[in-house]
Amino acid sequence: MTSKQRAYLKGLASSQDPIFQIGKENLTPEVTEAVREAFSRRELIKISILKSCFDDPNELAATLAERTRSQVVQVIGRKIVLYKESKEHKKIELP
Repeated sequence: MTSKQRAYLKGLASSQDPIFQIGKENLTPEVTEAVREAFSRRELIKISILKSCFDDPNELAATLAERTRSQVVQVIGRKIVLYKESKEHKKIELP
């Protein structure tokens, strides 16, 4: 992913609300599966990490991206943005 594509996705994600939260249970298989299912309907996902989760947001983002075969767009504070190109439901056209 180029820096121009990443900047474009960051702009799209800035107006989105997080659709998942990771709390004190950390990254459970259920959360991973829910994110994987969400990628079947959308390409860009924003996740919020609650204060009760003591894991590093960068490590969580990398682990979640690896498990869902997606790409980390950005980790800013306690928010993670992931992108996975969809074949069936393509809505985002990268520059």
